[in-house]
Amino acid sequence: QVQLAESGGGAVQTGGSLRLACAASGRISSDYAMAWFRQAAGKERDFVAGITWTSHTYYADSVKGRFTISRDNAKNTLYLQMNNLKSEDTAVYYCAAPSEPHALIVGSGYGVRYWGKGTLVTVSS
Repeated sequence: QVQLAESGGGAVQTGGSLRLACAASGRISSDYAMAWFRQAAGKERDFVAGITWTSHTYYADSVKGRFTISRDNAKNTLYLQMNNLKSEDTAVYYCAAPSEPHALIVGSGYGVRYWGKGTLVTVSS
């Protein structure tokens, strides 16, 4: 059974930094793409960043240059380093994985089979 467990959320001031982590268990391995999505209150869930099985990374325009996605395959853990946080980054952040290895996750969320429960990030001035 696949489980994705996010951690690292919290409250931070504008301009601050946080690092989120997502521990994957079950059959999720280094052969799987993974991604981060977020959902602000009253809004739809949006793509934030993705990483492929070859560690190619891709980002939403709104976070380029500020967020960095990475993975530690030995620990089966996905990370999201968030710098220069803005109030509009306030949201619940979700870790996502596809149903099979070597399957891409696209910005629309197509390809996602597994979701974590989310971790809340609150950015205030």
